[in-house]
Amino acid sequence: MLRLSSYLPKRKSARLILLLWFTALATQSLADKAEIAPEAASDIGSVKTGRYANAAAVTANPHATDAARRILQQGGAAIDAAIAAQLVLGLVEPQSSGIGGGAFMLHWEAEQRALSSWNGRETAPAAVDEAYFLGADGDAMSFFDAVIGGHSVGVPGVLAMLDAAHKAHGKLPWAALFQPAIELAEKGFAISPRLHTLLQRMPKVAVNPAIREYFFEERGDGLEPKPVGHVLKNHDYARTLRTLADKGADEFYRGKLAERIVRAVRRDPNRQGQMTLADMTRYRAQQNTAVCADFLQYRVCGAPPPSSGGTTVLAILGMMEHARVSDWRHGFIEASRLAFADRNHYLADPDFVTVPTAGLVAADYLASRAAMIDSDRRLAEVPAGTPAGAPPRVTAASPELPSTTHLSIVDRWGNIVSMTSSIETAFGSRVMVGGFLLNNQLTDFSFAPKDDNGTLIANRPQGGKRPRSSMAPVMVFQDGEPILALGSPGGARIIDYVALSLYRVLALGQALGDAIAAGHIVAMGGRVEVEKGRFPQVEQAALKALGHPVSEADQTSGLHGILLRGDGLVGAADPRREGAVSGY
Repeated sequence: MLRLSSYLPKRKSARLILLLWFTALATQSLADKAEIAPEAASDIGSVKTGRYANAAAVTANPHATDAARRILQQGGAAIDAAIAAQLVLGLVEPQSSGIGGGAFMLHWEAEQRALSSWNGRETAPAAVDEAYFLGADGDAMSFFDAVIGGHSVGVPGVLAMLDAAHKAHGKLPWAALFQPAIELAEKGFAISPRLHTLLQRMPKVAVNPAIREYFFEERGDGLEPKPVGHVLKNHDYARTLRTLADKGADEFYRGKLAERIVRAVRRDPNRQGQMTLADMTRYRAQQNTAVCADFLQYRVCGAPPPSSGGTTVLAILGMMEHARVSDWRHGFIEASRLAFADRNHYLADPDFVTVPTAGLVAADYLASRAAMIDSDRRLAEVPAGTPAGAPPRVTAASPELPSTTHLSIVDRWGNIVSMTSSIETAFGSRVMVGGFLLNNQLTDFSFAPKDDNGTLIANRPQGGKRPRSSMAPVMVFQDGEPILALGSPGGARIIDYVALSLYRVLALGQALGDAIAAGHIVAMGGRVEVEKGRFPQVEQAALKALGHPVSEADQTSGLHGILLRGDGLVGAADPRREGAVSGY
């Protein structure tokens, strides 16, 4: 049975293959267009796990994991280690996240037994209106017309969020957390195969002079990415970090750095944005109550709206618990399709529209949705339901490409961070300032503000609004104690990556590393993707016999989790990426 949680916050190298197609949501999505290339997927390597007695960190890059472990060993709290890791990720995994982007984070404070959700999602500049992504003819822009340049940049939120969380939960001085990233930026790091391939294959990366100079070199007949193994130094980023370490996050939002960001956005030669210094100054991170519900004997908690990850993951699990099907794969597909129908219909920034958060995860509602699932055949249609508190809504989709990162950290006191951060598509807006890339998160809004009948869409662009997200950091509790922190990058696919991994661990009893490495199933709308080479033909045939239009596709998850056990901690990193596990 599922019900809302009563938890209250204390405060508030492998071969790389480029994915060219992105699964449709409930309506035709911009991400169905072949020119929108999300971050590349990797071949699957070996399962990466580690066991530790006191503290553990799992991030998307060994340098970031090393930085987190260093902070933990110095007596830092989980939030301290998360800050250090994020600053390093912005250097070594710049295509995925950084201080020019946003994040959602769950934090468990062990002493107070308090779970809180932190919202560092970007906001739209005040001058943004509903027609922001419409051309002169009134039609929606093409994705890359919208994404490239300052036009797509939202006010970055991750640094404000981390600053606020550090003031609430940190143990080490703010400046100390910047040292690992500063040292690495000045010393340099070797370009990894993953970063090199993304530079090589992602379209329109080198449109900005700063990006060209940093990542590329003239070779032969043209411009080529610097080779794998080339030691990349980022002195601009080091200077930025030194300034922020000394002056604090206020410098980012109110100082000279804020002025540089605004100038870069407004003067971008590709497509200028409308951000102002007042937009930067107004930004505030939010501390909220996590959205939680029961699944089997566990309580699963996630980020509330404007993230759609928490409610949709919980809805999938809740429907699977209630569904009466013999094949859990079929049950997962149908539950995912139904949950995404609700997600596309209702989810947006709750500061601007009414979102029926409690109703979407209510036990009786999910039981009624699960009753729609037929054990013998695929549902011909998956309409949005009517949860308690639901206002009239119009279904809409947005691209939400999978250039994101996730980290999970547990410190010696039992404090936990599960954080997903992003700059949206790989290399974001292609605007670089101060040694870091700025996001293109405004393209997570629905480009069209109205449907064909003139009805307003909930996730339409509006000044000050936060676009809908699929980021889904989660924590799982049993008998009131935290037992698992998990999350993943992957755009809208994040939801299925996380939900299926949770199901495998909690319902099927798989080991965390095995569950993370197991083949993905993605069902967000009309199509059904199974991970290439991971599902025998007999299993695919069984799904096709039920009516599912199954196709194989590489997947680009980056699941990183920590299992808390009585005898210590077990960390696991997705073998599809460069993630690493460490601790002590």
